[in-house]
Amino acid sequence: MKNPVAPHRLQSRLRAFVFRKRRLLAAGVLCIAAGVTVEALLPAEPATVPVVAASADLPVGTVLTADQLAIVRLPEAAVPEHSFPSPELVAGQQLATPVYAGDVLAQNFLVGAGLLAGSPEGTVAVPLRPADASTVQLLSPGQRVDVVLSTGNGFEVSAKNTILARGVPVLWTSEEAGAGPFSAPSGTEDGLVVVAANPDEAAALAGASSTGQVHLVLTAAP
Repeated sequence: MKNPVAPHRLQSRLRAFVFRKRRLLAAGVLCIAAGVTVEALLPAEPATVPVVAASADLPVGTVLTADQLAIVRLPEAAVPEHSFPSPELVAGQQLATPVYAGDVLAQNFLVGAGLLAGSPEGTVAVPLRPADASTVQLLSPGQRVDVVLSTGNGFEVSAKNTILARGVPVLWTSEEAGAGPFSAPSGTEDGLVVVAANPDEAAALAGASSTGQVHLVLTAAP
């Protein structure tokens, strides 16, 4: 039976090992210290919040359903203003613009008050139905139009043209001119245009279709 190594001999061997490997051990200690320092200096992971995004390419005019929506998480600083935290707030609303899969939805993407984002205070969205529905094929959001009301028939009642609004911007149309993933959805109602108008213009435009024929004339931006 071998005799156990005396404690003083173990200490001597340990000191000798440390002396031989001192450079390697020092390098290891420095690496550990550097790793701890770098980790301490790294910024904390930013907090994220849930937002609603489109789960597929969708054309303008689409009435959104739950299966067309997805939840994504973004850093708080990257979340668009007026976005939605829950699909329940978006489902059933209608797109005012085409979107790609992954696009975060915001109020200005939808038919409604969000279309007026950035408009002067008091501006309202007014739907119009032009006498010639094919006119809508020439329009797209952002274009300017003069709204002209034609009354009379030129026979029993003298024909008369009245300009109800000048240079109002188009916010949305029911006509989707694109193709591919942005072709018009089936069942889209034709011939409807939504324009932005000030309160005085809106009052004249609101009842225009019941008093005569509404015509839209493309015009340059002021």
